[in-house]
Amino acid sequence: MIKISRTSVEKYINCKRCCVLEVKYKIRPRSLPFTLNIGIDNLCKNEFDHYREKQEPHPLFEKHNIDAVPFKHPDIDEWRSNFKGIRYISEEHQYNFGGAIDDVWEKPNGQLIISDVKTTAKNEFDWEDTYNKYDYAKGYQRQLEMYQWLFKMNGYDVAPEAYIIYYNGKKNEPFFDKKLEFDEYVIKLDCSTDWVEEKVIATANLIRSDEFPKPSSTCENCNYLKKRWELSQKINNER
Repeated sequence: MIKISRTSVEKYINCKRCCVLEVKYKIRPRSLPFTLNIGIDNLCKNEFDHYREKQEPHPLFEKHNIDAVPFKHPDIDEWRSNFKGIRYISEEHQYNFGGAIDDVWEKPNGQLIISDVKTTAKNEFDWEDTYNKYDYAKGYQRQLEMYQWLFKMNGYDVAPEAYIIYYNGKKNEPFFDKKLEFDEYVIKLDCSTDWVEEKVIATANLIRSDEFPKPSSTCENCNYLKKRWELSQKINNER
């Protein structure tokens, strides 16, 4: 049984070699913890939990015409845990796939809306421009679509739309005074989960195989290693 995460599938999509290195061989570049982002995520979860307990809409729902309340379920903390998350096991294809959500909301018709919180600090925030220019923004949508698929496979009725709550830190305020102010953006995404299972199965099959894929031409890590190797070879040959 191959255990893979949402990030494993995203790695497969972006660079199959890095996917194998990370999932199969546990080789990955060390990343810095985004503690400020994690702190904002936790504060948002606390807010949603407040309205979840009362079964009332969060104020941003009313502000953005979202007819829903935070979904009240005994497994909500497990679904949001990085070490557990919501998972689906396929005996047929021998994989255990899962990911940790930020939050889930329930519409009056019982459908669930999957949401994710992101944090940035830009002078000007334009989601459409960001989505069209940068692959990571498309990855955010794929992330939500994978979560939607996981809920569907666990028997839940899932709404086709998902939301990103984006907090953009104001970095040009005249005074800091130990307070960071944010602009809030609520981005509605029209999602499709049709592609998810195929990529999950492909990721599991790749990890299970003896294949060692070629590096992706667009992978930053692979391109860095290639240039480093080429320079090392050039310097050694000149000595």
